[in-house]
Amino acid sequence: VQAVAITPTNRPESRGRWCLRDRAWPVYLSAYQITGREDFRAVAVETLDYVRREMTSPEGAFYSATDADSRAPSGHNEEGWFFTWTPAELELAAGPELGATVGALYGVTRAGNFEGRSILHLARPLPDVANELGMPATRLREQITAAKALLYEARRQRPAPIRDDKLLTSWNGLMIAAFARGALVLGKAEYRDSAERAAAFILRELRAPDGQLLRSFRGERSTLLGYLDDYAFLIQSLLDLFETSSDPAWLEQARALQATLDRLYWDEAAGGYFMTSGGHEALLTRDKPSYDGAEPAGNSVAIMNLLRLAELTAEASYRKRAEQALSAFAGELRRSPTASPLMLSALEAYLDTPREVIIVVPESRSQAAPLLAAFQQSYLPNRFLVVATEGEALNRLTKLLPSLEGKHTLGRRATAFVCERGLCERPTSDPATLTKQLQKVVPLAAPGIE
Repeated sequence: VQAVAITPTNRPESRGRWCLRDRAWPVYLSAYQITGREDFRAVAVETLDYVRREMTSPEGAFYSATDADSRAPSGHNEEGWFFTWTPAELELAAGPELGATVGALYGVTRAGNFEGRSILHLARPLPDVANELGMPATRLREQITAAKALLYEARRQRPAPIRDDKLLTSWNGLMIAAFARGALVLGKAEYRDSAERAAAFILRELRAPDGQLLRSFRGERSTLLGYLDDYAFLIQSLLDLFETSSDPAWLEQARALQATLDRLYWDEAAGGYFMTSGGHEALLTRDKPSYDGAEPAGNSVAIMNLLRLAELTAEASYRKRAEQALSAFAGELRRSPTASPLMLSALEAYLDTPREVIIVVPESRSQAAPLLAAFQQSYLPNRFLVVATEGEALNRLTKLLPSLEGKHTLGRRATAFVCERGLCERPTSDPATLTKQLQKVVPLAAPGIE
């Protein structure tokens, strides 16, 4: 979260190093959908905008990290100096009034909270600070927005931290997914464009002639074969891109990569995916990761991908493989469930009745905007979304997704179908009706995992 110009966090220890695997923004997107809170939305927007502005390569893929250290006026590298402030620096950058306002909201003091300087953080709720300053909360937000632009320009004059500019397939997968989700939830076409450019680069430059993924790129592609994470994270991002863009090419690429993952990384004896393929260097053991730590375990994401593919394509083999993988890790989930929260989410998705949300439009995806707005405001963790245009595009999609069979617009208006296991609510072109259908509570199924 410290990636944004002013850190909207209550964690003073967040002081510099930013890494592409940090995944706070999808959480903020979900929190915004659940609560409608604008501050959650702002964190997601500012973080994604930061990545577009400063962590995107000319080819459109995403760099890996920035360092915590940067050169201070003393001539030495100091941790966090680039991101921290003093009251005098705020006044110089934004003027006495705005500088004092920023200092009051973000806890900037003469003593500082990190080696004599201050890491910007929300020390107190914004309404409380506004009341103390004798101004409406809306006015304070306006002043902070104006101050951020001034502080950013002042910070640009400082020597920047070193940037790790290698392009990793796995971390790009996480970032592509974040941009795709951001485009869908926030309705920002520029985020979809960023996701599509990065995905196109990875598929073009980090794929061997035989279709296997490669690990990294820096000036030229590496020769190191991809790991489980590279496949799982990229497949996830391609499924998110399909939902965001309605382009079946992303789904087709996801299925092709899934076939390669199943062929080369699947444990035929016990189920689950190995971290490495048979083409990697042989070690004493082949790890099968399940721990969801700073980044999710490849198996957790892979299982979720299988469940999503099963619902999209109605191919039972995907769901069967997901079931086998969950069974392989059942003992670990019982012994230490908190170590694998995303895999628990995959188990919940397996037990759940997923919602199928299909919107058919007469001519273009833009006609679905009112219905998509209702979808964007509804938090649905276990669902898939398809927006299809009548005619040839719908016919092509129907060959990939049997659930589209028989779906068409009513009265040449964008029409939504909310279905569960092929049973659909009454089709509607009314956003309010769609919202009610999306918010309907569906009980869990209970097929059981041994």
